[in-house]
Amino acid sequence: MSQARRERWIAFLLILPSIILIAIFVYGFIGWTATVSLSQWDGVEPNYAWAGLKNFRQLFTQEGGVSATRFRIDLWNTLFFTLLFLLVCVVIGLLLAILLDQKIKGEGIFRTIYLFPMALSFVVTGVVWQWIFAPGTETRLRGVNALLHNLGLDALRWKWYTDTRSVGPFHLALIPVIIAAAWQMIGYCMAMYLAGLRGIPEELREAARVDGATEIGIYRHIILPMLQPITLSALIVLGHISLKIFDLVYTMTGKGPGFVTDVPGIFMFETTFQGNHYAQGAAISIIMLLMVALVIIPYLVFSLRREVEL
Repeated sequence: MSQARRERWIAFLLILPSIILIAIFVYGFIGWTATVSLSQWDGVEPNYAWAGLKNFRQLFTQEGGVSATRFRIDLWNTLFFTLLFLLVCVVIGLLLAILLDQKIKGEGIFRTIYLFPMALSFVVTGVVWQWIFAPGTETRLRGVNALLHNLGLDALRWKWYTDTRSVGPFHLALIPVIIAAAWQMIGYCMAMYLAGLRGIPEELREAARVDGATEIGIYRHIILPMLQPITLSALIVLGHISLKIFDLVYTMTGKGPGFVTDVPGIFMFETTFQGNHYAQGAAISIIMLLMVALVIIPYLVFSLRREVEL
């Protein structure tokens, strides 16, 4: 056996345990979840009798009753949360990266401050921001409402994550949740954009200045186009997080009054582990998996094509 072939076998044997574990505990359980979603398991005792697409149909038609109504609200909540979450993280993260790229004094301190929220779990973030946005009562204001009252800005007080008002299908109660999630992940976008900015040769900027380009023009026509791959990567990672969000919302608000802050993750958890409707819970899980796949798979295909071209 040649040296090269022997090294390939050694490398394969080293990663073989990981391949086996991933095959069992990732793809194996995905397959098992898909099997349960097509069954009639509705109770503590397993029942794998074939039900076809009944559990999925109940989530999208009147046949599902309250479950269908709740799931429709959850999907709109997820869409609203994802769009605003991505927008806030990418825009503010880019602005912070641009500011730090000016080589300001104390850059290391500011970079640490912006990245610190990422050291926390979403559970901790949810608990902390629950205290901050707790609306309190008229006799005992709490959190931001108490601060606004002390500043004489009572007109700005509102119920925050307990507000049941909406603009079309979008519930205003999700705004505090989006703020909390963005607070934690803005540092991630900032770090990615800062690395991208530092990787752009200074000669390009100098050449543009010599040609008469303004600083705004440099960013618009040179820097931002070069940062497009980073923007795409950030959108994929953050989109993946937002589509399967659970722990932050569960600890901060739960499903909220009238499902105003409900998301598919909470619906799946309550359906499966509190209601013992395992087949329907598995169906919700599969739908969540497909939502994430719609984001991840095109990105992977795009990345593989770029690697082949390079």
